[in-house]
Amino acid sequence: MAIALLFPGQASQFPGMGKDLYDAFDVARRTFEEASEALDKDVGNLCFRGTEEELRLTENTQPAIFTVSVAAFRVLSAETGLRVACAAGHSLGEYSALVAAGALSLGDAVRVLRLRGKYMQEAVPVGEGAMAAILGLSPEKVAEVCRRASALGVVSPANFNGGDQVVISGATKAVSAACDAARAAGAKRALPLPVSAPFHCALMRPAADRLAPELRAIPQGEFRFPVVANVTAAPYREGDAVAESLVRQVVAPVLWEESILAMRSMGPTSFLEVGPGKVLSGLVRRIDKEASTAAFCGPADLDAARSLPS
Repeated sequence: MAIALLFPGQASQFPGMGKDLYDAFDVARRTFEEASEALDKDVGNLCFRGTEEELRLTENTQPAIFTVSVAAFRVLSAETGLRVACAAGHSLGEYSALVAAGALSLGDAVRVLRLRGKYMQEAVPVGEGAMAAILGLSPEKVAEVCRRASALGVVSPANFNGGDQVVISGATKAVSAACDAARAAGAKRALPLPVSAPFHCALMRPAADRLAPELRAIPQGEFRFPVVANVTAAPYREGDAVAESLVRQVVAPVLWEESILAMRSMGPTSFLEVGPGKVLSGLVRRIDKEASTAAFCGPADLDAARSLPS
């Protein structure tokens, strides 16, 4: 039995990410060089020496996390003989999954991700949009507090992460009001997230419209293994246009819990998070306590990745 791969999205970034991979493995260095050439920008310098503020700007965050994730996947493939049953990525992480599976090229994906970040940032000025994680409240109750707070502006569920964690997104005042209402309704916590734009909500429609022609112009390759899409929580099927799903993803919520359950139904019992952070493997343990998990982002993680049951 092969394992399931998970690729992280925004808020998993940290200064210095990927440096250990770059220093230790030629394939990682070549990945950073390929991404830098595609962007005409030193992605390694951004990842290794960029400040938290620089990495938080979404047009930097997206290509940076993507490059580290793809480099980590390529190291795993070279060092472990990785057998993959299926993959999924959280928001921008879906691009990493699609590149790992062969459906998109690294150069095309990193170029469109920089535009995705740019268009998302320009859709809502910094400070006018926000996201927050609501913990300990059912998805139905979160949707209800968002409906009540929407009198102050757009706010809606953006990520159904599982384990009674729902991320909301929208106008800053509306998100703040929804957080207050969630606490009053019994939420354990309502935490603002370190992002620079309100992703996966209606405020991102201008970004989706601008991104659509860019995505539709990218050649699509054949899948080496199934990838579960955020917007459907189902694997892409033969003949599906990846571009259309990725356009919808900009404004639609990420169905993460459903995606994990869909992957489990495909057979794998082990999940490996590939890229910076350990957020997704933590969410898997909330969704399915029987699943085995590990995370890989550097040489020190190789033994854990190799020992993950398959």
